[in-house]
Order: sequence, then structure tokens, then C-alpha cells
Amino acid sequence: QVQLVESGGGLVQAGGSLRLSCAASGRTLGSYAMGWFRQAPGEERRFVATISTSGGYTYYADSVKGRFTISRDNAKNTVYLQLNSLKPEDTAVYYCAAGITPIINADRYDYWGQGTQVTVSS
Repeated sequence: QVQLVESGGGLVQAGGSLRLSCAASGRTLGSYAMGWFRQAPGEERRFVATISTSGGYTYYADSVKGRFTISRDNAKNTVYLQLNSLKPEDTAVYYCAAGITPIINADRYDYWGQGTQVTVSS
């Protein structure tokens, strides 16, 4: 069992940056592939980025490629999502998730955080 807690969300102007953190407790985070997903009001939860257990493999949704960066520090049991060049359409609740495989499918992740709100004003 692992518990995940996201932080770092907030209100930012278009073009700005934020860094989201996902801290784990319980089992060591290094045992899991990690993903970030987001959900805007009235929309389904969508894949953003994923990273392998070692951090050697990452994959991004086309909509964020080149602007967002996923990383992890297994010694600190934390995964990060750096959000740069933010756009109003990036506004959503951002969730981190832990699973066996770094994959885009939300239903393949076993553990989820409670989410952190990111709001980008135009």
C-alpha cells in the first residue's frame, strides 16, 4: 500500500510556471512507475506524463510535450511535474498515480493522490 499526496498547484498567469510534487508514504516509491493525469471540469481524466521506476523512461501527452517535465527522486520518495509555458487550457486538477508499468492508461494505475488544482489565467 502506498499513499500519495500532491502539492504545488495554484493560480498562475499564462506563460508562467509551476512545479507539482507527489510525495509518497508507505511503500517505497522506487518500486512503482508513476504517472500524472489531469481532469478539467466536465471532462474525463486525461494522461499527462509517465516515468519508469528508475527515471530512465518518460513519455508525454502531445499537448504537453516540450512544456512539461516529469522527474523523480526515489531517495526522497517524491515525483515531480514541472509545468512551463502554461496555457489556460492546462487548467485542471492534477493527479499523480503509482502503478507497475509506465503507461498512459489510467485504469492500469493502482494508487492515486487526491489531486492539486492548477488554474492558468489568460
